[in-house]
Amino acid sequence: MNFGNEVQAMVYQQAEESIVPPSYEELEQKAREHLDSKPYDYVASSAGAEITKRQNNQAFEKWQIVPRMLRDTSERDLSIELFGRKLPFPLLCAPIGVQSIVHPEGELSSAKGAAAMNIPFISSTASTYSLEETAEVMGNKDKWFQLYWSRDREIAASMVKRAEEAGYNAIVITLDTPMMGWREKDIDHAYLPFLQAKGIGNYLSDPVFLSRLDEPPEKDMMSAIMLWSQIFGNPALTWDDLDFIKAQTTLPIILKGILHTDDAKLAVEHGVDGIIVSNHGGRQVDGAIPAIDALAEVVEVVGDRVPVLMDSGIRRGSDMLKALALGAKAVLIGRPYMYGLALAGEAGVKQVLRNLIADFDLSMALSGKKSTQELNRDLLRKK
Repeated sequence: MNFGNEVQAMVYQQAEESIVPPSYEELEQKAREHLDSKPYDYVASSAGAEITKRQNNQAFEKWQIVPRMLRDTSERDLSIELFGRKLPFPLLCAPIGVQSIVHPEGELSSAKGAAAMNIPFISSTASTYSLEETAEVMGNKDKWFQLYWSRDREIAASMVKRAEEAGYNAIVITLDTPMMGWREKDIDHAYLPFLQAKGIGNYLSDPVFLSRLDEPPEKDMMSAIMLWSQIFGNPALTWDDLDFIKAQTTLPIILKGILHTDDAKLAVEHGVDGIIVSNHGGRQVDGAIPAIDALAEVVEVVGDRVPVLMDSGIRRGSDMLKALALGAKAVLIGRPYMYGLALAGEAGVKQVLRNLIADFDLSMALSGKKSTQELNRDLLRKK
């Protein structure tokens, strides 16, 4: 399947309408024009002066592709195998909470767009819609559940069990958000959508959470919101706590937010099944190392013991190509599909994903590679 050529043919023959811009910069600008400032800034902004957010993107420029010629790339294979399942593309939708602030159907539309492209959707703990509702719209397509590990460990255990029962294929534990980072634009707006009962759908549908309330949320929503605010995040967690979550599920456990090589080693030592190199899109620690800079170091210390994935800064197919050449098994994207969601719902998400895969396919072929298995460090030079 030569995905990029097929997409080009559809576009040039006007067989399918382009409903979102193919340029990331224009996509972001269109979303900014479309959305009110509070939800736009919540999605687009990052911690502090947003240095890490900018450097996430700029750091890719240090790696340059050295294409090879006269290599038969007439037929390409973009597929990978991950945790025993074959995926058609090395791409996943990163977990993003409160998607209803940019589109009324929020996570449901994003999940359907991802499912239509056969791309795994990682459903966030901080979703407006419950994990069961998201699973239902995806049917048997690949889906992972991301856990924000709350102070109430029984609520965390409940959510993990619910995810396995609902047919999710893996559990992603986000490590870098034991509390929210200092996000200046959100502070300026005094805007936290959770306090408007958005992004707490998994809590409002959780039996353990509900058992902690004196009245059901439909009778006293403010008390439910206040309980959420008291238990979200858990800065007291240590590596030893992983055993508790591992005991709740048979699903693969992937740790998201690893940047330091020592943490990568500890993750493997504690028996996790995968690592996602990520700085949360710059939203937590301003001045943190760009994710692409951490990737090669983490891959080196982990070796082939567990798969390493990467997010934070993926904007184009060439970014995907560089990340995979540096050892990532797959990459995750966040803001791009959120902007597609804001502009055109499910169809917008689908087209953003389609465009990114097409760009990756063509970039890979033009670099002289015909499969993801052929991508390695030899493809790159560091500026």
